Amino acid sequence: MEIATVFVVVLWVFSVGGAESKYMVYNTSQGIVPDKLNVHLVPHTHDDVGWLKTVDQYYVGSNNSIQGACVQNVLDSLVPALLADKNRKFIYVEMAFFERWWKDQSEAVQQTVKQLVSSGQLEFINGGMCMHDEAATHYIDMIEQTTLGHHFIKQEFGVTPRIGWQIDPFGHSAVQAYLLGAEIGFDSLFFGRIDYQDRAKRKNEKSLEVVWRGSKSLGSSGQIFAGAFPENYEPPSGFYFEVNAASPIVQDDPTLFDYNVQERVEDFVAAALSQANITRTNHIMFTMGTDFKYQYAHTWFRQMDKLIHYVNIDGRVNALYSTPSIYTDAKHATEKSWPIKTEDFFPYADRAHGYWTGYFTSRPAIKRYVRMMSGYYLAARQLEFFKGRNKSGSNTDLLADALAIAQHHDAVTGTEKQHVANDYAKRLSIGYVEAEKVASSSLACLVDSKSCTGGGSAKTEFQQCPLLNISYCPPSEIDFSNGKNLIVVVYNALGWKREDVIRIPVMHEDVTVRDSAGRVIESQVLPLTENRISLRNYHVKAYLGQSPSKTPEYLLAFSASVPPIGFNTYTISRAKTKGASSARSSLHLLQRGDKSTLEVGHENLKLTFSAEEGKLTHYINSRSSVKESVQQSFSYYSGYNGSDESPQSSGAYVFRPNGTFLIKPAKKDILTVIRGPIIDEVHQQINPWIYQINRLHKGKEHVEVEFTVGPIPVEDRIGKEVATQITTNMETNKIFYTDSNGRDFIKRIRDYRTDWDLKVNEPAAGNYYPINLGIYIGDNKTELSVLVDRAVGGSSIVDGQIELMLHRRLLRDDSKGVDEALNETVCIDNKCKGLTIQGKYYYRIDPVGEGAKWRRTAGQEIYSPFLLALTEEGEDNWMSSHVPTYSAIDSSYTLPDNVAIITLQELENRKVLLRLAHLYEIGEDKDLSTMTEVELKKLFPGKKIAKVVEMNLSANQERSEMEKKRLAWKVEEESLEESQMTSRGRAVDPAKLVVELAPMEIRTLVVDFDETFSPQVFDA
Repeated sequence: MEIATVFVVVLWVFSVGGAESKYMVYNTSQGIVPDKLNVHLVPHTHDDVGWLKTVDQYYVGSNNSIQGACVQNVLDSLVPALLADKNRKFIYVEMAFFERWWKDQSEAVQQTVKQLVSSGQLEFINGGMCMHDEAATHYIDMIEQTTLGHHFIKQEFGVTPRIGWQIDPFGHSAVQAYLLGAEIGFDSLFFGRIDYQDRAKRKNEKSLEVVWRGSKSLGSSGQIFAGAFPENYEPPSGFYFEVNAASPIVQDDPTLFDYNVQERVEDFVAAALSQANITRTNHIMFTMGTDFKYQYAHTWFRQMDKLIHYVNIDGRVNALYSTPSIYTDAKHATEKSWPIKTEDFFPYADRAHGYWTGYFTSRPAIKRYVRMMSGYYLAARQLEFFKGRNKSGSNTDLLADALAIAQHHDAVTGTEKQHVANDYAKRLSIGYVEAEKVASSSLACLVDSKSCTGGGSAKTEFQQCPLLNISYCPPSEIDFSNGKNLIVVVYNALGWKREDVIRIPVMHEDVTVRDSAGRVIESQVLPLTENRISLRNYHVKAYLGQSPSKTPEYLLAFSASVPPIGFNTYTISRAKTKGASSARSSLHLLQRGDKSTLEVGHENLKLTFSAEEGKLTHYINSRSSVKESVQQSFSYYSGYNGSDESPQSSGAYVFRPNGTFLIKPAKKDILTVIRGPIIDEVHQQINPWIYQINRLHKGKEHVEVEFTVGPIPVEDRIGKEVATQITTNMETNKIFYTDSNGRDFIKRIRDYRTDWDLKVNEPAAGNYYPINLGIYIGDNKTELSVLVDRAVGGSSIVDGQIELMLHRRLLRDDSKGVDEALNETVCIDNKCKGLTIQGKYYYRIDPVGEGAKWRRTAGQEIYSPFLLALTEEGEDNWMSSHVPTYSAIDSSYTLPDNVAIITLQELENRKVLLRLAHLYEIGEDKDLSTMTEVELKKLFPGKKIAKVVEMNLSANQERSEMEKKRLAWKVEEESLEESQMTSRGRAVDPAKLVVELAPMEIRTLVVDFDETFSPQVFDA
């Protein structure tokens, strides 16, 4: 190891009024000293990509009345500060800011920065566009935003980040550890926030640093060295050195008053020894920085130079400039064994009544928008690949950037100020508009076949309906009476054939639907209810600034069957004969109190409702012989407003209820029943601000529940957190399962933690967990699974019951920094009312052990809904003049049921980035939790594949190189079974071109085609 060189103090002595002045050269060259306590000083800044200010306001330093923060100043001052001393080091994390700054720099500055990176003085850590959240994010979004940042770093600097640095997210997920850590190629992962009870126990046991195995499927092959900070990601108390900070500087000029070198050395040594007492090995890390610091970097480095110099003269401990990479290597070099950590670090509480579980649901509209745009981006990028990227015109890049920023831990979380939430939504909207152009033009090229070859443009102009969730779709609201026909092209981004019901608003009920072969297919018209019309017209005006010119009376429903990674075409026209028109729905009302029961459903699945009680009573599946008593209910938690004795309020971050209140349906509650050959619906107005629809589709064996919640009334000055419950008679013994970022399911036990003896202070909030895919419960007979359409919080507070929190409206800030109540409103003509949320969840009951197939398949379909493109038919017969149906893959092939394509992207060099994900965990399903294969030749028919290179997850290095560099860590008390490596897919044979995937494995490939890249599909 490097031994510190002898320092030299250069003195220029001259007399000014009798006093001596001197110029000091501080010795900062000290490296690691093996037989001393080594204090690694890690200079850093934590720059939120939006929070109290927008991302651009933070970058340029505007809107400083809210917060004095300017990232541009940080990076501007950093360069000369590092150049002043070659031993100084700094780490930077958020590429959304660094990329902005980089583009502003001259070639000379860029060259200087490249040298700083090359020398190791400036190191990129984590390296995503933002420091993403770990609770409300989907794993695909986490991968994509990290890949975007890593691509920038690789392209500009030729380096690959080594360390994960998730220091501020509010709890930490298993997926972050094994997928966004080990599979990225990180050697370690550091984070700041774990439960206060867990932290106290780990301090006593010296187990803040562990080897984290986040996936039971990947086992030790997906493990990573991980460390939780002793307190937070800030310096030890008294060592903040920003301009105007309160901490004492090191005053080492003996000719001036307040000389304090020895005092500051004593403080430093005391802090180091205190941390050493809770840390294994002779290496500790001081995180020298915090939010938006180093705006004048010299103020920090000047003091750290002095501390390193004088502490090392003192000699009791060894201080050095360091980075998390140096620290990790030093830990590894000790060859110590480390405790094993499994599962995750949720939920997070920083005190007895401070459970940060409210943000799992906060701002549900933003959460839904992010999830919608994520699925849309996946589909649009596939279509962009088929046509070929347009360098000068529209592309998907703006949506990629907006989605990346939206994964930030104060974005999709809902923990930002309202004006910042508006900014995230605006960026997503701008990105969507460009991506919509890409999707529409690509589909136009596909249906027009030859028109786009040779640089031509398609003749067809498609429109899409981003407000279809509120039944607003101008292209479908046309007058069919004049002979117009509507063409609907339905695109399926999934790798298997798929059937699903499409619902679009129409003006007439006498319409007919034909498939691509010209056959009339079964369809149904449903009346647009008063509730839906009111919702539509109000929000169209709110979004577009004007009321819709007309209001359709019906929804047209039909079942679309679409090939894998392809499209099918449907024609909607005026029915020429009575028998050819869509089936009219029957509608009848059941008054609460009627002595009758009602059964709805198609084929195998039926729901039974009691008119007397006005509620659901039974779920019956004749195919699986499941008959279960089921009830639905709504309740709200009143938000705690804090008190002198217990000041913690419920807010954007924290869920702290002050009582639970059942929302009883109105006494005159009416069940509105709509039946038809494709859809049965039961509508229920629970109270003036909650509306619910139970919906069953022909050919499906699950229930779709659509809810409308809001505006939540707060005239009583009580904030409310609205939840829904599904209750069964299952004997679940406190056990339930929730997903980790849409991947692995983790076993939860109410009022219990695996790693410590939990003291229960908040029986509701302390048992809430983040849900991105779903939650399920079961006993020895059946299991109930619930899937969600966005990130939410949920739990099983009572045995046999699943609870989801749907909406939150609160009147107090929870004192976690945002300084604003979570009170979202919608305004029209300067009149504002509370935000209304519309959404869906889906549930199904299966025999025990058989629910995984539905959870995984339906979960993919919810994430990647059909993409609809609409246009009016011209003079030519559409089906004869266009390509009516298409699949990008071999007609004889479909992806295995346990595999999804999560990335299909054209790269700059005309290669293709392909990610394949195994959807199942080991042991999750008896048929599908197995090794599976994907045939690349059939995935890319008509193309000769020249080369396939497997990459790490973020595609910034070859996987073989990553594996060579991977650090191997020793662990404590490991059984032989635990130590065995789990199976992985074999290397891709260049002749067979078959990709193997083991359970939970994701493989990232760069595919290079033999000929010059050209769109693969226009010879269809």
